[in-house]
Amino acid sequence: MISVYIVEDHTVVIEGIRVLLQNEKDIRSAGFAGTAADCLTYFADQAAGSSPAADVVLMDINLPDMSGVELCRQLKAKYKGVMVLGLSTFNQGIYMNKLMENGASGYLLKNISRQELIDGIRTVNQGGIYFSFEAGKIYKSTIEKNSQKPVLSKREKEIVKLVAEGLTNVQISRQLFISVDTVDTHRKNLYTKLNINNTALLIRYAIDNGIVP
Repeated sequence: MISVYIVEDHTVVIEGIRVLLQNEKDIRSAGFAGTAADCLTYFADQAAGSSPAADVVLMDINLPDMSGVELCRQLKAKYKGVMVLGLSTFNQGIYMNKLMENGASGYLLKNISRQELIDGIRTVNQGGIYFSFEAGKIYKSTIEKNSQKPVLSKREKEIVKLVAEGLTNVQISRQLFISVDTVDTHRKNLYTKLNINNTALLIRYAIDNGIVP
C-alpha cells in the first residue's frame, strides 16, 4: 500500500486529489498539510511514533510559508526514503529544475489527467522519475538548453586569450585596435554568456577550453 501525503494550500485541490485516488486499492491518503511547517511537524511526529510515514509527498511548490523547493530539500535531508513529486501550476523549466536538484523524483502540472497522477505516484514510489506529459516536454527542453556549450565569436576568443595572458583592458584595446569601452563591453558579455562573474573564472574557462595552453 502506497501512502500519499499532500502538501497544498488550496482545499479544493486537496479534495480533488483525494477523490481521484479513493478507488485505487494500492494507494491511500496519509493526510495533508496547508503549510510547510505543518508538513515538517507531521513527519517529525511520525518519526517519533509507531505509525509509518508517508511514502510519497505530493508537493505544491508555492506554499504560504516556505517554497516547495526548500521544503523538498529539508524533507529529503531528513527522510531519504520519502519520494517527493512536485505538483504545481508553474510550467517554467527553472522551477522543475530547482525541485529536481533538491531531491524531487518528478513533477506534475495541475492540469494532469487522473491516470498521470496515479502513474506518477506509482512510478516514484518504486524509485523512478516521473513527469506529466506537458511538464516532461518543458523539462527536457530546459535541460537541453542548459547543456548547450556557449559559442564564442572570434573576437570574444581573442579577448579571452589576452585576458588570460594578463593584459589590461587598455592593453587589449591597443593590441586589437578597438576602444577600451568596446573591450569592457565584450568582457561583460562574456561574463553573462559563460555565467561567471570575475576574471579568475574567465581565465579558468580559457584554460579548460584550450584557448590558452
